[in-house]
Amino acid sequence: MADELYLLTLHAAARGLRSGTFSSVELTRSLLDRIESVDGRVGAYLTVTADLALEQAADADTRRASGRDGPLLGLPIALKDVLSTAGVQTTCASRILEGFIPPYDATAVTRLKNAGAVTLGKTNMDEFAMGSSNEHSGYKPARNPWNLDKVPGGSSGGSAAAVAADECLAALGSDTGGSVRQPAALCGCVGLKPTYGRISRFGLIAFASSLDQIGVLTKDVTDAALLLGVLAGHDPRDSTSADEPVPEYGGELNGDIGGLRIGVAPEYFGEGLDPQVGDSVRAAIDDLRGLGATEREISLPHTEYALPTYYVIAPSEASANLARYNGVKYGLSDPQATDVDEMMARIRGRGFGSEVKRRIMIGTFALSSGYYDAYYVRAQKVRTLIKSDFETAFQDVDVIAAPVVPSPAFDLGAKLDDPVAMYQSDIMTLPASLAGLPCMSIPCGFVDGLPVGLQLIAPPFAESRLLQAARAYERARGNLPAPLKAIDAA
Repeated sequence: MADELYLLTLHAAARGLRSGTFSSVELTRSLLDRIESVDGRVGAYLTVTADLALEQAADADTRRASGRDGPLLGLPIALKDVLSTAGVQTTCASRILEGFIPPYDATAVTRLKNAGAVTLGKTNMDEFAMGSSNEHSGYKPARNPWNLDKVPGGSSGGSAAAVAADECLAALGSDTGGSVRQPAALCGCVGLKPTYGRISRFGLIAFASSLDQIGVLTKDVTDAALLLGVLAGHDPRDSTSADEPVPEYGGELNGDIGGLRIGVAPEYFGEGLDPQVGDSVRAAIDDLRGLGATEREISLPHTEYALPTYYVIAPSEASANLARYNGVKYGLSDPQATDVDEMMARIRGRGFGSEVKRRIMIGTFALSSGYYDAYYVRAQKVRTLIKSDFETAFQDVDVIAAPVVPSPAFDLGAKLDDPVAMYQSDIMTLPASLAGLPCMSIPCGFVDGLPVGLQLIAPPFAESRLLQAARAYERARGNLPAPLKAIDAA
């Protein structure tokens, strides 16, 4: 029993800890053993903090023995390496931050710790969260646990792979244009991106500040609700943090969805969608209808402009945010440089990977004199139109259902030489990100032995509605007949 504790969900593990069936130390050791056994093939982690995790687990057991509790007390969770962690290396999977030890925790990390969580380590990712396959990590690619020749998605590929490979009970990720939902779909786990501003971004190392949002990757919807309840809420240290009440998400998962109006936009089911992926998503929508929901066709006419809009706005913000990496205060340095200009050129040339350089150059061009109005300002206007499309749709529907990704996970290396093909992996997640909406991916089937995800999108701060619909579908779906994961077949 003890050696298979890594298979548990968060809420099942919480029950076991509260009943005394096992201790947090036993649970944590089970996960650390699992990481040691399989992560050499998966590559989900960049840093494993085994000693710290066992220390936190022992402290959690002591707290529980003294009668104290917490929503996550003693539960082991992984953190995407874009979140600042005091005393633990934080690199954003970039060589330019190799060896960087932050002096403080991100607010999300602080809230996990205050809830009693055990932190297992920092997960792999695309460098500075720029990528859709986790192949743009400055250290190593992560692999999909279902098929080790396939990508896990990105940029939170390490977090999704860690959850899917049972190397943690849950993980935090970040979602700028789909970086939680897309890898969740490709790895067969639940991925939730809340409303922009619902979770504090303090300590989340910035890629595109108007888009970045911390999200969660879990084994089921109940766990997503549990984690969101811990992380959500206003933070005065983040000027974009919303001062909105935080519902009791977990208490709202058992209601029925009779009368729920589900919007289906043909723009998400057109050219480029793998027919089998489309069939799986359509079947999931039919299941929701079988639970009493109604389906309505809606139109999101500016969806086709989301990809170019995103790839002007996000690189523009990245070019400003990444200007701070110059070899002076932290990260990679070059004592041999003879002047500041040479130092910065050499540091950035060595420290940034090709995809980060590409996006910095795109963004710098879009913000440059003579092009700012033609590109950046125009992109912001189109963003407003995309947001307006959703506002109009939500006058008639409660949630929108769509695919997450056009196809199942692709081969490692298949799109590395074609950036546009890589960017199109996020074509179905970008619109909701540009509009700042809460959305999530829920496993809904398999195509050629690889997972497929159903995407649900809700109005701002309607995470409860989103979770209720997702949980209703999850209950109706039951356990999916699934092939053996490659990581367990070896």
